[in-house]
Amino acid sequence: MGIFASRLMGLVRERFFAHYLGNGMAAAVFKAALRIPNFLQNLFGEGVLSGSFIPVYAGLLGKGDTKEADRVAGAVFGLLALATSVMVAVGMLATPFFVDTIAPGFEGEARTMAIQLVRILFPGTGMLVLSAWCLGVLNSHRKFLLSYLAPVVWNLAIIATLVVAGLRGLPEERLVVVLSYGVVAGCLLQFGVQVPSVLRVLGGFRPTLSTASESVRQVLRSFGTVVIGRGVVQVSAYVDTSYASLIADRALSTLTYAQTIYLIPVSLFGMSISAAELPEMSRTAGSGEEVAAKLRTRLEAGARRIAFFVVPSAAALLFIGDVVAGGLLQTGRFTAADTRYLWYLLMGSAVGLVASALGRLYASAFYALKDTRTPLRFAVVRVGLGAAAAWFLALRLPGLVGLPEHLGAVFLTVTSGLVAWFEAQMLRRALAGQIGHVGVPGALLFKLWGAGLAAGLTGLGIKLALARVLGPMPGVEAEWGGRLLAPPHLHPIVLFLAVVLPFGAVYFGVTGALGIPEAKAVFQRVLRRKPAR
Repeated sequence: MGIFASRLMGLVRERFFAHYLGNGMAAAVFKAALRIPNFLQNLFGEGVLSGSFIPVYAGLLGKGDTKEADRVAGAVFGLLALATSVMVAVGMLATPFFVDTIAPGFEGEARTMAIQLVRILFPGTGMLVLSAWCLGVLNSHRKFLLSYLAPVVWNLAIIATLVVAGLRGLPEERLVVVLSYGVVAGCLLQFGVQVPSVLRVLGGFRPTLSTASESVRQVLRSFGTVVIGRGVVQVSAYVDTSYASLIADRALSTLTYAQTIYLIPVSLFGMSISAAELPEMSRTAGSGEEVAAKLRTRLEAGARRIAFFVVPSAAALLFIGDVVAGGLLQTGRFTAADTRYLWYLLMGSAVGLVASALGRLYASAFYALKDTRTPLRFAVVRVGLGAAAAWFLALRLPGLVGLPEHLGAVFLTVTSGLVAWFEAQMLRRALAGQIGHVGVPGALLFKLWGAGLAAGLTGLGIKLALARVLGPMPGVEAEWGGRLLAPPHLHPIVLFLAVVLPFGAVYFGVTGALGIPEAKAVFQRVLRRKPAR
């Protein structure tokens, strides 16, 4: 519920952003500027603490050693605050280098603006690292709602800034500067709302820089490996940003919009299930067949739940991604042409959606086993393959086959999806070598994809039928390649409801008719019935 609320508010934020800034140069610069200091959050934030801090801390809580657990929490906070402060200072000094490296396509006014925005944003992302520490503490105590709900206040601060500054009629170049200060305020609020709850669950919190405890050293040993792994993953994200900036400003801003939509199912189902399972797997991890059996049971149940919800999400992006994008973002300066271009990128994102969500769960299992090296190895290989493939497919192939240059961005999302499948399969096979076979049964996947195909064709058919009856949206036939492909003459939100609701009904109806247990569980929850024992 916390992740759902934060992602929903993130969509509202993106809709306001699209309304006031659209897809122009200022939007592209702000998106790139926000990503550059975010390496702090990604290096030292939730993903790293999930792989290093939570397994040790939750394990101590499971043993009842609260005194040592408090000692670990205090030391990790102190060391994390020190490291983050140093990184913020270095980042602000080295901002021009980062901008030239991550967004080499920015020149002149765009480069100057990016440097200014990054220097404003850096301290705020440092606060998000400390917010992730709060999340690690609360999750280990089985308190999930607040930590995942906290980003809502971050989004609210950004939305409020956009509305106030936008209504004042500020030019785009000034608006993104004011917006950057709003982001920093949101970061402070996101950390602040969690602090009271964290202090309540900690028995005796005292920040230190001591590494005398073996438990603290164990966290640090894992921390280093996971930081490298997260750093490798960030290289992949920055490579995509760099390539997109070389393709076009429009490509860079649209890529970030696509990632926002793409991350909704990954976060709602992949991240939420993985986050809930990690502390529990950490409490049971150890050695012996009994422990391995417990881990297999939790992993198989989690993988089935992820697949049940993420498969239709991939089908939706593939078949009706324009309807989804239009309903969520088409307003103000974000036009129907922008929606069409965004759909192309969402089609590419659909390729690796299921793999990305499952990969999070498999990586969490390795972290619970206190094995951080295996995910690192596969991450390095994935990033290397992805960077090489994206260079050829996104920057070279369009020119070789005569495609418009801006369509190269589509291959960025396709490549990310393909390498996500590679990484997920490698993680699954390595995990099977430690605890036995894990994964989603092939028969279940076949049924799920069949239901997703039926739902996708239903949604696409409704959209085409509405366009035939109501006529296409005025003035967009040329942009959409003719009358047949043009969206119907309906408000994007009305079209979204008219297509997505039947899509969902068909998917749940087909999976229910096929007797898939996860569908039955959903129906029982909706009808508030307890499952039969």
